[in-house]
Amino acid sequence: MAGQTLSTGSSGRRRVLFGLLDGEGWTWATLKAAFWFVLIIMLLGYIPDRAYYFTVFSTIDVGVNAISPINFCPPSNRTLPCPAPAGAPLPWDPSPAQLALPAPRTDGRLVQAGTNLFYVGGTDGTTVSDKTYVSPLFSGNFGPWQPSLTLPAPRTDAATIFLNSSIYVIGGDGSDGKPTNTVYVSTQDATSGAFGAYAENTTLKLPSSRASATVVAASDGLILVGGTDGTGPTTSVWKATADSTGKLGAWLAQAPLPQPRSEANGSLIGSELFVYGGRDASGPTAVILRGNLGTAAAAAPSPAASAAAAPVQVQAWGTGLGASNLPAARTRAAGFTSNGVIYLVGGSDGTTPKGEVYWTTPDASGNISGWQHLSQTDLSVNSGGLAGSAGIASGAESFVVGGTTSKGVIAASARANLAPQPPFFALGLIGATLPALKIDGDVGQQLGYLSAAGAGTVDFILLILIGWAFAHKERTKAIFARLRRRRH
Repeated sequence: MAGQTLSTGSSGRRRVLFGLLDGEGWTWATLKAAFWFVLIIMLLGYIPDRAYYFTVFSTIDVGVNAISPINFCPPSNRTLPCPAPAGAPLPWDPSPAQLALPAPRTDGRLVQAGTNLFYVGGTDGTTVSDKTYVSPLFSGNFGPWQPSLTLPAPRTDAATIFLNSSIYVIGGDGSDGKPTNTVYVSTQDATSGAFGAYAENTTLKLPSSRASATVVAASDGLILVGGTDGTGPTTSVWKATADSTGKLGAWLAQAPLPQPRSEANGSLIGSELFVYGGRDASGPTAVILRGNLGTAAAAAPSPAASAAAAPVQVQAWGTGLGASNLPAARTRAAGFTSNGVIYLVGGSDGTTPKGEVYWTTPDASGNISGWQHLSQTDLSVNSGGLAGSAGIASGAESFVVGGTTSKGVIAASARANLAPQPPFFALGLIGATLPALKIDGDVGQQLGYLSAAGAGTVDFILLILIGWAFAHKERTKAIFARLRRRRH
């Protein structure tokens, strides 16, 4: 009887991925499906997206560039680290002599009203001034100062703000050096755009005399914080609420400060009011005060009252702890806010003017984790610091005007850009930042759309060709074989 012969072929299943997986199993099928899914998303989504931003941005990120050991920044960032810390200003540039105030001033205030910049009041170190000056704002700078409207009486260390087409000059020291309770208002004409003469608003007369107070604009009015009554810093907080026409009513008391404060700066970010720097009962302080704004719930609102929103109120205050406080005590500093970042420029420690610039970005809960500082961004005015200067942020630029240096009161100003450029090339572990074209305006956007459409069309055709090749493997192999023969 004949015996059965053994097969010479292998009866095992096909193995893939260096023999690790079964070529006919679910694991290998899942890996292949995931690969093609990611490839399709890349070809039809990610690459066209990058093609669009290549024309409208100065840089584009390729891959996930979270950690970049290699960075190259544009020369416009000058001596800043690369990449620049978030919120860092560029080094300050002194303005030319043509942009100096007509006379030296300190402890005046800057107000931006539309495309104009106003410098209000102040003192030359001896005499309190009733003068105001106006300058046109350009892209990234302002023009020469021109005399503007005079105040009804001299004022220095007044709280000054622009709201609802009006400039408000609140309190301040008079010519006798004592705090006042007046509020002067200049309103812009809706037709001509010109500002009318300053006049006292008796409705807004302060409940008590104040100078060196801090004013911020809430969503429905003005909040005046602290200040001195002539004997020392106070804890008073007052609010003037605007009606439906924008007219401000009388000042009403709010939750008082936990510590007296004058000569401070204030920033309102969301529902959090930060009061930083200034002077308390013991002198210059580094303690940050934080107030929370909200609306008070009425016990039984009438139909008429419910039709209008409840006024915003300062409901509670707290003091900063640890890293949230300033790195050093400062008073009479210039302060402003831009894009959620709080800046403090210069100031005095109670003895001499200082040149340090500090900045911080509160988180979404209103907490401050610490203040940042770079020596490259410090002021250098006549080889010294600057106190009593008026500061403001306008767009991506910030300005400090006038002030007191170790050599006396000055008329000069300085400017710093608040938007350092990101690296134009960065090489990360699994990604990179590459230079792009950045074509401004509608032209760049239209070219971006064309680039995205072109990249998407080419990638779609590639996917069709890949699908045809896998569906006709034998013909594909024959085509590649013919191409190899032609090369040889």
